[in-house]
Amino acid sequence: MEFTNLLHPAYKSLIQKNHIMKTIILSSVLIFATLITFSQQPRKITGKVVDEQGYVLPGVSVIIKDSQRGTVTDHHGMYQITVFPKDRYLIFSFVGMESQQVEIGNKTRIDITMVSSREALEEVVVAGTYRKPRVQLTSAISRVFTKKGKHYLPRMQCYTGAVPMGRESYASIHENGFKNVSASPLSTFSVDVDNASYSNVRRFINSGQLPPADAVRIEEMVNYFTYGYPQPTGKHPFSVTAELGECPWNKNHHLFHVGLKGKEIETGELPPSNLVFLLDVSGSMNAQNKLPLVKRAFKLLVNELRPSDKVSIVVYAGAAGLVLKPTPGNQKSKIINALENLEAGGSTAGGQGILLAYKTAKENFMDGGNNRIILATDGDFNVGVSSNSELEDLVEKERENRVFLTVLGFGQGNIQDDKMEILADKGNGNYVYIDNFLEARKVFISEFGGTLFTIAKDVKFQLEFNPQKVKAYRLVGYENRLLNDEDFNDDTKDAGEMGAGHTVTALYEIIPTGAASEIPSVDPLKYQESNPAKEKVSDEVLTIKVRYKEPDGNTSKLLEKAVMDKLSRQTSDDFRFSAAVASFGMLIRESEFKGNTSIDGVIKMAYGAKGEDTEGYRAEFIKMAKTAKHLAPVMAHEED
Repeated sequence: MEFTNLLHPAYKSLIQKNHIMKTIILSSVLIFATLITFSQQPRKITGKVVDEQGYVLPGVSVIIKDSQRGTVTDHHGMYQITVFPKDRYLIFSFVGMESQQVEIGNKTRIDITMVSSREALEEVVVAGTYRKPRVQLTSAISRVFTKKGKHYLPRMQCYTGAVPMGRESYASIHENGFKNVSASPLSTFSVDVDNASYSNVRRFINSGQLPPADAVRIEEMVNYFTYGYPQPTGKHPFSVTAELGECPWNKNHHLFHVGLKGKEIETGELPPSNLVFLLDVSGSMNAQNKLPLVKRAFKLLVNELRPSDKVSIVVYAGAAGLVLKPTPGNQKSKIINALENLEAGGSTAGGQGILLAYKTAKENFMDGGNNRIILATDGDFNVGVSSNSELEDLVEKERENRVFLTVLGFGQGNIQDDKMEILADKGNGNYVYIDNFLEARKVFISEFGGTLFTIAKDVKFQLEFNPQKVKAYRLVGYENRLLNDEDFNDDTKDAGEMGAGHTVTALYEIIPTGAASEIPSVDPLKYQESNPAKEKVSDEVLTIKVRYKEPDGNTSKLLEKAVMDKLSRQTSDDFRFSAAVASFGMLIRESEFKGNTSIDGVIKMAYGAKGEDTEGYRAEFIKMAKTAKHLAPVMAHEED
């Protein structure tokens, strides 16, 4: 018999009530605890980010306010992020757009429309907190590991036979080393106004990854920016600016900065243009940052055309075709409608497209005008004339007929960077990578004259260093633009072109005579006078020589300028900013010549040299450097 059966009924009832009450209280506690636990569980928020016109925005930074947690949108403009109850706001930021702060609340999906703003370039929002050392990858990210409690995402890296992110390919770069002046007093190279590398590097970093080392061409990063060089005033179509200062990444060395400034020409004074838009509409272009962006970019160009200009449109996919016959520039609606009707699909008959484009350009040739093909592609040529040598021969032959070729790269996954650069170089044009609408605006609006109109061709640099002042030198970048010294005076040798208003900048790291730095040396020359001490002392540190031809000329002209051995104690903003960009390039390349470069030093130097920055491009670089700081151990804080 149970003990409760012996109790008085009143006591028995009281015990039963008490038991029920305890059960209720315990259940309430358990339910409350469960609710608390559930309320503290993380949840995922997804969404899509577009611009004002409804186009998706890849690479938008999405971070949780007052935290180090964040992500970036993918190439579809989509993102996914994990939040906790304590998280109150998401912050969305993108270059050239107004940053937005959005309350999280109980939402599980937050879609955003971003609005353009030049002032937004002044804001620096650090996005991306995951990093990882350099590894070989395919387009999939394989794993994440930690170092000192921090997480790392991978760098996309190219090796021979292995191409990340689909079929992207980049030519190998073997960095220039130091040259001993006693054995090699001359440095000769072709000018380069291409800047595709910078916007391509930006694309990688905005996607939360460091680029392949061979995608980083330092001279193109430096030349992405314009500098305040003076307008030419003499008989030559460009001015020469030179400056010598302390090298930021090696205090025992000097840095020499030399720049050309092309003559600016008002749009109304530019010669009429015969333009052929050669557009890739193959299946690989079926992505928002490819054909749709191509259409938007070319609309900008169409709106700049004059009645004296004319446009034809050639497209290629499985086959090539003429979709718009030559049309005057004042019939903008007709040209834009032809663009809007384009759709992507099929294989890539790039070689056939180029043949048809040149045929069209020659049939409508303007004597004394600007005859140019503008190729827009993701870089894939897999049907028809496709080998580099065949394409080079074709383009070289046609440039002699004064039809030039400009190459615009779009999208990701198929970028044949090496092939596109070669085509532009051989076609007397420039190569640009357009990763977003703002870059399209820069190419077709801000740099309209420089993009389309050549003021000088076959432009070559040759510097002669004075062994009394210089022990050794190293050209920073331009590895694929080097020329033999004898090529400088050979007018049959092709070199780079300069457009109206363009600037070209080159940097040399110099080891002064008497410096303690060790450099590779050669045995003393037996048959040459190699003792500078016996010679008359000169105050010149070097001499700059520039050769160029008129756009329709075949004989070169010479410009020469001596530079005195005068080290600037207070260098210009242009000097320091170009040095910051070069330092950044060496850092993300993990260059053996980066010296004491640090990402904090790059950001500080660039910020101090930003100057007026009316278009916001230098502010954008600072933002990109701050974002890159969080992508790999080599970019981290020095205290990390």
